Order: sequence, then C-alpha cells, then structure tokens
Amino acid sequence: MAASPARHLGHEEAAIFETFVVPRYLSFFGERLVEMLAAGRDARVCHVQCRTGYPDRLLVERLPNVHVHGCDASPWAIELARAKAAALVKGGANFAFDYRVADARPLAFPAGAFSHAFTIHPLAAPQERQFLLEELARIVAPRGQALIAMPLRGSFVELADLLRECALKYELVDLTSSVEAAMQLRPTDELLCQELEAAGFEYVDVDVRTRTLKFAGGRGFFEDPVTRLLLMPEFRVNLELDSTPRPANDPFEYVRDAIDKYWSDGTFEMTVNVGVVSGRRRAS
Repeated sequence: MAASPARHLGHEEAAIFETFVVPRYLSFFGERLVEMLAAGRDARVCHVQCRTGYPDRLLVERLPNVHVHGCDASPWAIELARAKAAALVKGGANFAFDYRVADARPLAFPAGAFSHAFTIHPLAAPQERQFLLEELARIVAPRGQALIAMPLRGSFVELADLLRECALKYELVDLTSSVEAAMQLRPTDELLCQELEAAGFEYVDVDVRTRTLKFAGGRGFFEDPVTRLLLMPEFRVNLELDSTPRPANDPFEYVRDAIDKYWSDGTFEMTVNVGVVSGRRRAS
C-alpha cells in the first residue's frame, strides 16, 4: 500500500518546509518529543515519515552515539535530510544517519531492530494511526520506546467553525457532516493512549500542551507554508473535498473572506492541541 499523497513534498517544497514549517510549527511537536525520549547511549532510532529529518540535531544532543534511520515517501525531502545529516556527521561526532525513500508499506525494516521509533504529525485518520502503531510495534525491540506526536482533537477548531458557518449560510448539509466527521478523526489523549496499549505497549504516558498559530489575514493564512504544505492537504482529504463533488465556490474561499472580515484589524489565531504519547514495548 502506498503512502497518502497528502504527505508528499516536492523539490522546492522540501526546502520551504525545512526553512519555515519546521521552526514555526513542527517544533511544537519535535521539541517535546525529544524531551520524552528515554536517554541512553548507542541508541538505534527509527524516524518514520521523517520528511527533511527534523529533529535530527536535537536527537544527537539527546542521545550520544545515536544511529538514526529515517524513511519518507518524498525523494526530495530525503535528499535534504541526507545533506543535513552529512553536515552534522562532518563535525566528527560518533553518530550516524541512514535516510531512505520508502513509499511502500510495510516498512523495509526488520522486526525488533530499534531501541526507539517515532513519528511526528502523521495523518489523523484512524487507519493511518493503526498502520503506524502496528509498524512501531513490529520494529521496536522488547522494552524499546515508541512515540507519536500529533495534533489532538480540538485542534484547528477556529477553522472548523468558519466551515460550519459556510455550510449553514449556503445550506450545505454534506459539508456540515464532513466537518463534524473530520473533527472526530483526531484522537483524544485518552484514545491515543488506549491505541498504543492495544498495539502492545505498556508504561504509556501522554503530554498535552496547547499552542497557537497566528496569521495575518485570510491571504496570510492560505499562503503560509504551514497551511499550504502540511495542514491544507490533510484538511481537504479529511473533508473529502478532493474526492466528491462540491459547490462551485470552494468553502475555503469563504473561509479566506471570513478571516479578512472578522479579523480585519487583528490576527487570526488557530489552536493546536499538541499531543505526544510514549510507551514501552512489552517484553512478551
């Protein structure tokens, strides 16, 4: 099974992602995830859906002598991850990186090969989480650690409210249903813990922190690299706007105009419930 196109980064997009999306948004998740990594020397870490490699530099600071293996569906993201890794290794420290393009599933890693494995900001759909949890359980050694960092339920509620308003104004019943269904796709912290336990992990812990993304108007929201490269592709998939007929006016056009109307003299803020869940693979 191939990876979702909502995740693919193109050649120019990979550089933009690394330059803008990582510090502005992905750092919400990566910094806390690295803090929750169990410390140890000579760790073997697998970063699933690694994109451009972040949090590569934080990993080598947290885990001395670490060997990082990463995979992603985008060859351009992997190319950039390799270039960054080469610059880090050039410093002479005793750590190593191995990044590879991986579009097929299951992942091409042997069972029980890693002391740690993690993914950051996966797609919200339950079937996506199930695949990730199954793969993390397969590739992590007994007593090894797995972590998932992602936006939890209640994230992006401001956007959902504007889409509901659009649906109400134009009597778009299907859009109302799609918005409600999309909001339920994201797990609560309790549900994410339960899913990790069901996959074969114990000593499960979760950390939740609320962060805010700020945008200067509707145009600023839609042109922001965070929205364009990471959030909007998934929003459209979750709302099924790319696979079903929709009105002549895209509902996101309404959202853009509404942001400009309601926040004409201020900043549009969007809530992100940053969740990081961690667990240890059961020994048997």
